[in-house]
Amino acid sequence: MVYREKFSSEMAYLLENVLTLGKECHERLEGCTAILSSEDTADARQLVSDDKRINKLEEEINTQAVNLITTQQPVATDLRIIISSIKIADDLERISDNISNLGEVRKRVRITNERLLLRLSTMEHLALLMLEDVRTAYDDQDLELCREIIVRDQDIDGLFVQITTSDIFDETDVFITGQSQLCAKYLERIGDHIKNIAEHVYYVLTGDKYEARNI
Repeated sequence: MVYREKFSSEMAYLLENVLTLGKECHERLEGCTAILSSEDTADARQLVSDDKRINKLEEEINTQAVNLITTQQPVATDLRIIISSIKIADDLERISDNISNLGEVRKRVRITNERLLLRLSTMEHLALLMLEDVRTAYDDQDLELCREIIVRDQDIDGLFVQITTSDIFDETDVFITGQSQLCAKYLERIGDHIKNIAEHVYYVLTGDKYEARNI
């Protein structure tokens, strides 16, 4: 009984840290495109610096997960949760990396194209909603919401294509145009990683790997 209580406590702590990591990434994501047009680079530098906290928390999650596997001999259901926690933490860390990349862009250039900024902020908003809904899907064990989140990534992809192939750029500076397209790419990757997280949650809830035909 004591053994099982200790294991349950450690599992709860692992899941708590994963949820904390998700919350931290959500906070970093919210408003990240606004810094691209900021008058100075202070917020951009802070955005980049704060990534260190995310990296540390991901490392702690990995350590906890490995310790659980090697010392507690979890059964198949628990092992599925532990392995998925590692994968989710990795995707969240990569989300944070791409947010930092947006800060790096602002350190190099200032983007003022309003049509572009509107599309980038829309990508950010869509990603925020997806990230919020992933938490809801897990809490409510909502498989249909998992499927919906996975499909919704196409909306972010569509905006990425629109930004990189349309004539919304009025810049004559090729460097600024290239940096602007990088921003779209970073946000598109964020959407991909949230989609991955939804697939991991689907696996935790069902024990089956997500397949497109399940939609």
